Amino acid sequence: MIEARNLTKVYRAGRIEVAAVRNVNFQIPRGQFVAIVGPSGSGKSSLFYLLGGMTSATSGSVFIDGVDFGSLADAQRTRLRKQRIGFVFQRFNLLQSLSALGNIEVAHQIGGSRQPLDRAYLDSLSSLLSIQGRLAHRPAELSGGEQQRVAIARALITRPAILLADEPTGNLDTKNSDAVLAMLRRSNQELGQTILMITHNLEAAAVADRILQMRDGQIVSDSAAAPAADSATPQH
Repeated sequence: MIEARNLTKVYRAGRIEVAAVRNVNFQIPRGQFVAIVGPSGSGKSSLFYLLGGMTSATSGSVFIDGVDFGSLADAQRTRLRKQRIGFVFQRFNLLQSLSALGNIEVAHQIGGSRQPLDRAYLDSLSSLLSIQGRLAHRPAELSGGEQQRVAIARALITRPAILLADEPTGNLDTKNSDAVLAMLRRSNQELGQTILMITHNLEAAAVADRILQMRDGQIVSDSAAAPAADSATPQH
């Protein structure tokens, strides 16, 4: 579903070069929940933007369903992102002029679905993320945690095949963090979504099936998550 081949990203400022991602290789099969962990500056967010096709690699390739992202024209890359990938950004990226509901509805429209917005699914997301009473409010009227949960609902509303989430629990207290992780796990299991979650929190990473650890722009370990991940799985 997602593959990185010899992926490298070098940032240049004058004569200074910084290799944020260095020769990274891995495969994520369809339906797997993967957490990428590492300290600040390890290259996690740079890898996130490379995998989402939001920045170009200095060398190497990203494949989505066997398609080389780098080989696509801008319009094709944008279309693939809209149709296949949902994003949760660390800084939310909510449209300030729209209500929380408006932000979620725009994501559905941009996704290109010919089906009307599934209101029952929206109600379920809103309830599980505890934002049902905040949908009429604009981002400036919401707390950081509420904005984060709106951003997660926006990412999930189109039921994307792939979800890329950058620190989805970074602005949340323990209760809401647990709710968000349970929501992601539920989406992974019930919708068969392939999820890649960037996090510095090892407890959050334990919800995943697999943990990749980054340091100095490289993957330094690749292991199955601890069995304790089951405790964060919602019960049905």
